Amino acid sequence: MGFFDDLRDRIEATDSVVSVGLDADIDRLPDHLLDKDLPRWAFNRRIIDATHEHAAAFKPNAAFYEDEDGWRSLRETIAYAHGKGVPVLLDAKRADIGNTTRKYADLLDDADAITVNPYMGRDSIQPFLSREDKGVFVLCRTSNPGGADLQSLELDTGEPLYERVAALCDLWNEHGNVGLVVGATGPDELEHLREQVPDLPFLVPGVGAQGGDAEAAVEFGLADGVGLVNSSRGIIFAGEDDGEDFDKAAGQAAKRLKNRLNQYR
Repeated sequence: MGFFDDLRDRIEATDSVVSVGLDADIDRLPDHLLDKDLPRWAFNRRIIDATHEHAAAFKPNAAFYEDEDGWRSLRETIAYAHGKGVPVLLDAKRADIGNTTRKYADLLDDADAITVNPYMGRDSIQPFLSREDKGVFVLCRTSNPGGADLQSLELDTGEPLYERVAALCDLWNEHGNVGLVVGATGPDELEHLREQVPDLPFLVPGVGAQGGDAEAAVEFGLADGVGLVNSSRGIIFAGEDDGEDFDKAAGQAAKRLKNRLNQYR
Protein backbone atom coordinates (compact mmCIF):
# COMPACT_ATOMS: atom_id res chain seq x y z
CA MET A 1 0.00 0.00 0.00
CA GLY A 2 1.34 3.41 -0.98
CA PHE A 3 0.46 6.84 0.32
CA PHE A 4 -2.30 7.50 -2.20
CA ASP A 5 -3.91 4.11 -1.45
CA ASP A 6 -3.95 5.03 2.23
CA LEU A 7 -5.25 8.49 1.41
CA ARG A 8 -8.09 7.01 -0.64
CA ASP A 9 -9.08 4.88 2.34
CA ARG A 10 -8.96 7.90 4.63
CA ILE A 11 -11.06 10.00 2.25
CA GLU A 12 -13.67 7.26 2.10
CA ALA A 13 -13.66 6.77 5.89
CA THR A 14 -14.16 10.48 6.66
CA ASP A 15 -16.11 11.46 3.53
CA SER A 16 -13.68 14.36 3.32
CA VAL A 17 -10.89 15.75 1.14
CA VAL A 18 -9.96 18.43 3.67
CA SER A 19 -6.33 18.89 4.59
CA VAL A 20 -5.98 20.81 7.83
CA GLY A 21 -2.83 22.91 7.78
CA LEU A 22 -1.14 22.91 11.17
CA ASP A 23 0.73 26.21 10.83
CA ALA A 24 1.22 26.72 14.55
CA ASP A 25 2.41 30.33 14.50
CA ILE A 26 3.53 30.87 18.07
CA ASP A 27 2.67 34.58 17.83
CA ARG A 28 -1.00 33.66 17.32
CA LEU A 29 -1.39 30.92 19.91
CA PRO A 30 -3.81 31.45 22.83
CA ASP A 31 -2.12 33.07 25.81
CA HIS A 32 -3.04 30.26 28.17
CA LEU A 33 -0.90 27.82 26.15
CA LEU A 34 2.27 29.89 26.13
CA ASP A 35 3.41 28.70 29.55
CA LYS A 36 3.33 25.07 28.43
CA ASP A 37 6.60 23.20 27.85
CA LEU A 38 5.76 22.89 24.13
CA PRO A 39 3.01 25.39 23.33
CA ARG A 40 2.85 24.48 19.63
CA TRP A 41 2.36 20.83 20.50
CA ALA A 42 -0.30 21.73 23.08
CA PHE A 43 -2.09 23.81 20.45
CA ASN A 44 -1.85 21.14 17.75
CA ARG A 45 -3.14 18.44 20.05
CA ARG A 46 -6.30 20.43 20.74
CA ILE A 47 -6.72 21.17 17.01
CA ILE A 48 -6.26 17.52 16.07
CA ASP A 49 -8.78 16.40 18.70
CA ALA A 50 -11.30 18.91 17.36
CA THR A 51 -10.81 18.36 13.63
CA HIS A 52 -9.60 14.81 12.99
CA GLU A 53 -13.04 13.41 12.16
CA HIS A 54 -13.25 15.90 9.28
CA ALA A 55 -9.63 15.66 8.13
CA ALA A 56 -8.36 13.50 5.29
CA ALA A 57 -4.86 14.66 6.26
CA PHE A 58 -2.96 17.07 8.44
CA LYS A 59 -0.37 19.34 6.83
CA PRO A 60 2.13 20.97 9.19
CA ASN A 61 4.33 23.56 7.50
CA ALA A 62 7.96 23.05 8.52
CA ALA A 63 8.57 26.81 8.66
CA PHE A 64 6.67 27.01 11.96
CA TYR A 65 8.80 24.30 13.63
CA GLU A 66 12.39 25.04 12.65
CA ASP A 67 13.89 25.45 16.10
CA GLU A 68 14.73 22.99 18.88
CA ASP A 69 11.35 23.01 20.62
CA GLY A 70 9.62 23.24 17.27
CA TRP A 71 11.04 19.97 15.98
CA ARG A 72 10.05 18.28 19.22
CA SER A 73 6.55 19.70 18.80
CA LEU A 74 6.42 18.48 15.20
CA ARG A 75 7.41 14.93 16.11
CA GLU A 76 4.78 14.83 18.86
CA THR A 77 2.21 16.24 16.44
CA ILE A 78 2.91 13.64 13.75
CA ALA A 79 2.79 10.78 16.22
CA TYR A 80 -0.49 12.02 17.69
CA ALA A 81 -2.10 12.44 14.27
CA HIS A 82 -1.05 8.91 13.38
CA GLY A 83 -2.63 7.72 16.61
CA LYS A 84 -5.90 9.19 15.33
CA GLY A 85 -5.46 7.36 12.03
CA VAL A 86 -4.75 10.52 10.01
CA PRO A 87 -1.88 10.70 7.49
CA VAL A 88 0.53 13.62 7.74
CA LEU A 89 1.82 15.63 4.80
CA LEU A 90 4.86 17.72 5.73
CA ASP A 91 4.88 20.98 3.80
CA ALA A 92 8.64 21.46 3.58
CA LYS A 93 9.28 22.34 -0.11
CA ARG A 94 12.68 20.68 0.09
CA ALA A 95 15.14 19.85 -2.70
CA ASP A 96 18.88 20.01 -3.22
CA ILE A 97 21.63 17.85 -4.67
CA GLY A 98 23.71 14.90 -3.52
CA ASN A 99 24.00 14.15 0.18
CA THR A 100 21.97 17.23 1.09
CA THR A 101 18.78 16.09 -0.58
CA ARG A 102 19.28 12.56 0.73
CA LYS A 103 19.31 14.00 4.23
CA TYR A 104 16.23 16.09 3.48
CA ALA A 105 14.47 12.90 2.43
CA ASP A 106 14.97 11.55 5.96
CA LEU A 107 12.00 13.76 6.92
CA LEU A 108 9.88 11.01 5.37
CA ASP A 109 10.93 8.64 8.13
CA ASP A 110 8.22 10.35 10.23
CA ALA A 111 5.79 11.92 7.75
CA ASP A 112 3.69 10.11 5.15
CA ALA A 113 4.17 12.65 2.36
CA ILE A 114 6.10 15.82 1.64
CA THR A 115 6.12 18.82 -0.68
CA VAL A 116 9.21 19.33 -2.84
CA ASN A 117 10.57 21.99 -5.18
CA PRO A 118 11.42 20.74 -8.70
CA TYR A 119 13.45 23.67 -9.98
CA MET A 120 16.85 21.98 -9.58
CA GLY A 121 15.73 19.01 -11.68
CA ARG A 122 14.97 15.37 -11.13
CA ASP A 123 18.15 14.44 -9.26
CA SER A 124 17.30 17.04 -6.60
CA ILE A 125 14.08 15.22 -5.67
CA GLN A 126 15.00 11.63 -6.62
CA PRO A 127 15.57 10.52 -3.00
CA PHE A 128 11.96 11.49 -2.30
CA LEU A 129 10.59 9.87 -5.45
CA SER A 130 12.36 6.61 -4.63
CA ARG A 131 10.42 6.23 -1.37
CA GLU A 132 7.69 4.16 -2.98
CA ASP A 133 5.40 4.13 0.05
CA LYS A 134 5.54 7.91 0.56
CA GLY A 135 3.68 10.69 -1.23
CA VAL A 136 5.60 13.44 -3.05
CA PHE A 137 3.71 16.63 -3.96
CA VAL A 138 5.73 18.70 -6.43
CA LEU A 139 5.28 22.47 -6.61
CA CYS A 140 3.67 23.22 -9.96
CA ARG A 141 1.38 26.26 -10.01
CA THR A 142 1.26 27.83 -6.58
CA SER A 143 -1.48 30.02 -5.11
CA ASN A 144 0.60 33.12 -4.29
CA PRO A 145 0.39 36.17 -6.59
CA GLY A 146 4.10 36.06 -7.37
CA GLY A 147 3.93 32.45 -8.54
CA ALA A 148 3.42 33.69 -12.09
CA ASP A 149 6.80 35.46 -12.07
CA LEU A 150 8.50 32.19 -13.00
CA GLN A 151 5.86 29.50 -13.28
CA SER A 152 4.00 31.19 -16.14
CA LEU A 153 7.08 32.04 -18.21
CA GLU A 154 6.68 30.77 -21.76
CA LEU A 155 9.26 28.29 -22.95
CA ASP A 156 10.56 28.04 -26.51
CA THR A 157 8.01 25.26 -27.07
CA GLY A 158 5.20 27.74 -26.40
CA GLU A 159 4.14 26.11 -23.12
CA PRO A 160 4.39 27.83 -19.73
CA LEU A 161 6.95 26.47 -17.31
CA TYR A 162 4.34 25.06 -14.94
CA GLU A 163 2.98 22.85 -17.73
CA ARG A 164 6.47 21.47 -18.34
CA VAL A 165 6.76 20.72 -14.62
CA ALA A 166 3.46 18.81 -14.74
CA ALA A 167 4.55 16.82 -17.80
CA LEU A 168 7.86 15.90 -16.16
CA CYS A 169 6.13 14.82 -12.96
CA ASP A 170 3.89 12.54 -15.01
CA LEU A 171 7.04 10.89 -16.37
CA TRP A 172 8.64 10.71 -12.93
CA ASN A 173 5.61 8.95 -11.42
CA GLU A 174 7.13 5.48 -11.76
CA HIS A 175 5.94 4.35 -8.33
CA GLY A 176 2.52 6.00 -8.37
CA ASN A 177 3.54 8.31 -5.53
CA VAL A 178 3.66 11.71 -7.23
CA GLY A 179 1.13 14.54 -6.94
CA LEU A 180 1.18 18.24 -7.78
CA VAL A 181 0.69 21.40 -5.74
CA VAL A 182 -1.78 23.54 -7.72
CA GLY A 183 -3.40 26.56 -6.11
CA ALA A 184 -7.15 27.17 -5.99
CA THR A 185 -6.59 30.83 -6.84
CA GLY A 186 -6.14 29.93 -10.53
CA PRO A 187 -9.19 27.81 -11.47
CA ASP A 188 -8.52 27.95 -15.23
CA GLU A 189 -5.00 26.65 -14.70
CA LEU A 190 -6.35 23.95 -12.37
CA GLU A 191 -8.70 22.79 -15.11
CA HIS A 192 -6.02 22.83 -17.78
CA LEU A 193 -3.56 20.88 -15.65
CA ARG A 194 -6.17 18.27 -14.85
CA GLU A 195 -6.66 17.73 -18.58
CA GLN A 196 -2.91 17.47 -19.06
CA VAL A 197 -2.20 15.00 -16.22
CA PRO A 198 -5.46 13.17 -15.48
CA ASP A 199 -3.90 10.64 -13.12
CA LEU A 200 -1.91 12.84 -10.72
CA PRO A 201 -3.64 13.85 -7.46
CA PHE A 202 -3.39 17.52 -6.56
CA LEU A 203 -2.80 19.25 -3.25
CA VAL A 204 -4.85 22.42 -3.64
CA PRO A 205 -4.00 25.26 -1.24
CA GLY A 206 -5.61 28.67 -1.16
CA VAL A 207 -9.26 27.83 -0.44
CA GLY A 208 -9.29 29.28 3.08
CA ALA A 209 -7.78 32.65 3.92
CA GLN A 210 -6.62 33.18 0.31
CA GLY A 211 -10.17 32.93 -1.05
CA GLY A 212 -9.57 30.33 -3.76
CA ASP A 213 -12.26 28.62 -5.83
CA ALA A 214 -13.66 25.70 -3.80
CA GLU A 215 -15.68 24.24 -6.67
CA ALA A 216 -12.70 24.20 -9.02
CA ALA A 217 -10.51 22.78 -6.27
CA VAL A 218 -12.74 19.74 -5.99
CA GLU A 219 -13.73 19.35 -9.63
CA PHE A 220 -10.17 19.49 -10.93
CA GLY A 221 -8.07 18.71 -7.87
CA LEU A 222 -9.14 15.09 -7.49
CA ALA A 223 -7.81 12.23 -9.60
CA ASP A 224 -10.28 9.35 -9.43
CA GLY A 225 -11.53 10.78 -6.14
CA VAL A 226 -8.10 11.24 -4.57
CA GLY A 227 -6.59 14.63 -3.72
CA LEU A 228 -6.51 17.21 -0.95
CA VAL A 229 -7.89 20.70 -0.51
CA ASN A 230 -6.02 22.55 2.21
CA SER A 231 -7.02 25.25 4.65
CA SER A 232 -4.68 26.35 7.40
CA ARG A 233 -5.40 29.70 9.04
CA GLY A 234 -9.08 29.54 8.11
CA ILE A 235 -9.46 26.49 10.34
CA ILE A 236 -6.89 26.55 13.10
CA PHE A 237 -7.34 30.25 13.92
CA ALA A 238 -11.10 30.33 13.44
CA GLY A 239 -11.42 30.67 17.22
CA GLU A 240 -8.49 33.01 17.70
CA ASP A 241 -10.61 35.35 19.84
CA ASP A 242 -12.34 32.55 21.76
CA GLY A 243 -9.69 32.00 24.43
CA GLU A 244 -9.69 28.51 25.88
CA ASP A 245 -12.45 27.38 23.52
CA PHE A 246 -10.39 28.04 20.36
CA ASP A 247 -10.50 24.36 19.37
CA LYS A 248 -14.29 24.25 19.15
CA ALA A 249 -14.32 26.94 16.47
CA ALA A 250 -11.60 25.05 14.59
CA GLY A 251 -13.68 21.88 14.61
CA GLN A 252 -16.70 23.76 13.32
CA ALA A 253 -14.62 25.41 10.58
CA ALA A 254 -13.23 22.07 9.43
CA LYS A 255 -16.74 20.59 9.30
CA ARG A 256 -18.04 23.57 7.33
CA LEU A 257 -15.26 23.26 4.79
CA LYS A 258 -15.83 19.53 4.45
CA ASN A 259 -19.53 20.08 3.79
CA ARG A 260 -18.80 22.92 1.38
CA LEU A 261 -16.36 20.82 -0.64
CA ASN A 262 -18.63 17.78 -0.61
CA GLN A 263 -21.24 19.75 -2.54
CA TYR A 264 -18.98 19.43 -5.56
CA ARG A 265 -17.73 15.85 -5.16
